[in-house]
Amino acid sequence: MQPVIPRRIVPCARPSPLAPEQVRREFRRLCGDGARLRPAGEARSDPRRLLALGYTPRYKLELFGVRYYLADVRQNRDIRFLVAYVVPPADSPGGEAAYPRLFYKDGSLLWRSASHFARSEQENWIGKGDVRIVKEGGKRFIESAEHTTDLPLEIQDAVESVSRRALRVRCDEAALALVVRRAGDGRLAAFRDFTEPRRRARSNPRNRIHGGRSIARFTRRHDPASLRFAPGFEPDFARGRLEISHSTSRLYGGRIARHRIASKNREVQYLFFAGPRHVWIGYPQATTTELSSYGVRTVDVTVDDDLVVPGMEYHYFEYEDPPVLMSQIPEGFAGAVSPVDPWRADASAWLERLPVVQEFRRKVLARQRLRPARARATPA
Repeated sequence: MQPVIPRRIVPCARPSPLAPEQVRREFRRLCGDGARLRPAGEARSDPRRLLALGYTPRYKLELFGVRYYLADVRQNRDIRFLVAYVVPPADSPGGEAAYPRLFYKDGSLLWRSASHFARSEQENWIGKGDVRIVKEGGKRFIESAEHTTDLPLEIQDAVESVSRRALRVRCDEAALALVVRRAGDGRLAAFRDFTEPRRRARSNPRNRIHGGRSIARFTRRHDPASLRFAPGFEPDFARGRLEISHSTSRLYGGRIARHRIASKNREVQYLFFAGPRHVWIGYPQATTTELSSYGVRTVDVTVDDDLVVPGMEYHYFEYEDPPVLMSQIPEGFAGAVSPVDPWRADASAWLERLPVVQEFRRKVLARQRLRPARARATPA
């Protein structure tokens, strides 16, 4: 059985003070000293091709013994991304190796690690990690568990800050196929290198958060006021405020404050986003310390998706006959379409009725101090 994975609350990681040239030399020494480059995409036949093509790391982060080496941010027609090399501890299964990955930013302003992708005349999508079975209308469906690809909350701010350092963002349509494994059009689930560490972690029931059950649910469908948290898993607005960081977003109209807040039992952490007009919650994460070669946690948290609706969420018509509404905003709560992204609409009519958002505005934003709280490295 898989050992119990430790839980710790630590300060957010910061980029190493090493200069880009020092990071580059360190990484090349690492590769030269026996650490193998193991890309999952087309570069697997000649891994060093990645370095020859300029995907050389310039920044370094570290969390729970895992090193992240990050190249400069780039852009393709769909996403802003950066090529990263995830280096697990040397005593990990398979020995020391560097796993090239593609980190990209989604519409909720969270950075993710792409698990696989499909591109053809019919399809163009990036895989969102593991899958789950959902029941709707008496039927069972398989859908992506998108949050399984979210990078740890503890490095989100560092990746964001690194992404803003490039003086020029290069257009790059090649990196995705070089680094990420291509899947067939019909394959939704990630491959085994992504799912197996998660399966091993789940094999010990003590690693599962709340026994694998949802820690937040709605007792009445489409009623935001009916939100209920499992005891102990509520955000601790009094003593669980860990850190505040800031970024900017054109989609959300300006400066965004990001508040990392622990649950009352310290098993879970939340990231609250506060923009000029919106407040929303990123998908909560465990405080476990095990990370996979994709740079993500092997243990995740289950909540009702309606808790984690971004401030601007997908809401559009598919051009069929007749047109079909595709929306991830609870029925009846979609607001104005974004002037920046016509595929998204304002979800604040739903969000502002969530009791936890109202409490966050009252207990945190209304009393916000000039200096952010400091995180303490303590057992959860």
